Amino acid sequence: MIELVTQDRPDVVCLQELPVWALRHLEDWSGMHASGAVARRPLLPVGAQAVTALHHGLLRSAVTGEADAILTREPARDLGVHVVGESGLRRIAHAVEVEGVRVVNFHIDGDRAQLDRVVALAREQSIVAGDANIVSAGAEGFSPPLAGSIDQILVRGLALRDGPSAWPVERRVVDGRVLSDHAPVEAVVE
Repeated sequence: MIELVTQDRPDVVCLQELPVWALRHLEDWSGMHASGAVARRPLLPVGAQAVTALHHGLLRSAVTGEADAILTREPARDLGVHVVGESGLRRIAHAVEVEGVRVVNFHIDGDRAQLDRVVALAREQSIVAGDANIVSAGAEGFSPPLAGSIDQILVRGLALRDGPSAWPVERRVVDGRVLSDHAPVEAVVE
């Protein structure tokens, strides 16, 4: 999936729900700079990848842990991880600065207060992207949310030229397999 979402050389890619072991491979898979953040440590220190391979749908992050990452074409300054919720799972927002733009990547529970904590990390020129688990979640002062989607790209202080739009399922099928249970969302920002 990483190769697929980076093949058209985007400037920024925000990823959620990665297995922790994948963080060390992101730069090789994408050809981009990677900044990762661990939301949940792996249950098994060794062998988690093999256990998860038994059934990715059921065992996905329960064994391998869960991480988020921001891929950038240009080097970015990592601004750290911010815990925005602890309702069962630790929910985080991770921020980087690249070419004067703050990029905030997040994965939250569908709690409006968590989303408010995420957007509070934004600055004058920001892209806030991630899995809100709230359909059509938007924020005041940002571009409109993608209608009908829990995955969002919200922009402030930049021109949104195209999108956000979700990929159709056929765009994320390789060798007869759908590569993600979430449709990637993309936008062109200037």
